[in-house]
Amino acid sequence: MEKLIFTTIQTNLHWEDKKANLEMLEKKVLGITEKTNIVLLPEMFSTGFSMQPALLAENMEGETIAWMKHIAKQKSIILGGSIIAEEEGNYFNRFIWMQPDGKFGYYDKRHCFTLAGEDQHYASGNKRTIASVGGWKINLQICYDLRFPVWSRQQLKADEQNEIATEYDVLVYVANWPERRNHAWKTLLQARAIENQCFVVGVNRVGNDGNQLYHSGDSMVVSPMGEILYQKAHDEDVHTITLEKTKLDEVRKNLPFWRDADSFVVVD
Repeated sequence: MEKLIFTTIQTNLHWEDKKANLEMLEKKVLGITEKTNIVLLPEMFSTGFSMQPALLAENMEGETIAWMKHIAKQKSIILGGSIIAEEEGNYFNRFIWMQPDGKFGYYDKRHCFTLAGEDQHYASGNKRTIASVGGWKINLQICYDLRFPVWSRQQLKADEQNEIATEYDVLVYVANWPERRNHAWKTLLQARAIENQCFVVGVNRVGNDGNQLYHSGDSMVVSPMGEILYQKAHDEDVHTITLEKTKLDEVRKNLPFWRDADSFVVVD
């Protein structure tokens, strides 16, 4: 696939109300009229950024997973966003990557947001997840992960021709990032794109959460050169954008800074 189409859904969320959120999001997703490959929802899209996992968590056979399977199949899309998940007595902020055939992968948030006590309620993930779509590689990340560049850093590897190649093409962040720190959000999204020479897609919520913390959205799509291709502040918005592989390849060919990157290993 030379082109990959993303639709970002920037929306307010009903605090700790799964039924209301799923009904609202279903209308928004089914209302997309443009052709799209991937639809992205904010962090903890079914509940808001809640510290009550014991009340709200579900396993991988729960209602939200069933809902994602239904929507992805009906729209013939990949549907992505994070939920509160439970596994073997532990709770995770889990990014679900749901395919239209009902198969899914997931990424557990590595960096729990200690300022809000997330680390007291949720376990940290210990591995990255890079999804594959039509020849594109997509690195899945969640909110606070954005502040830690080593975790998202491109690691060079051998491709099918045994030549050194970059690890992924698109870096995705789903978030509940508050307006009071939106300068960091916007700056770091651009920084991650520039340093990794990749597209970056950041999807954030808007409105007040249950703690009366305001979110301005500022969902963004950034080019491998750090140029802002899309940004929306304050308002709810459903936006579809096409990413082109030729533009990514051109940047990497003409400015092959990635070849001079340091090799490293992340240890837990």
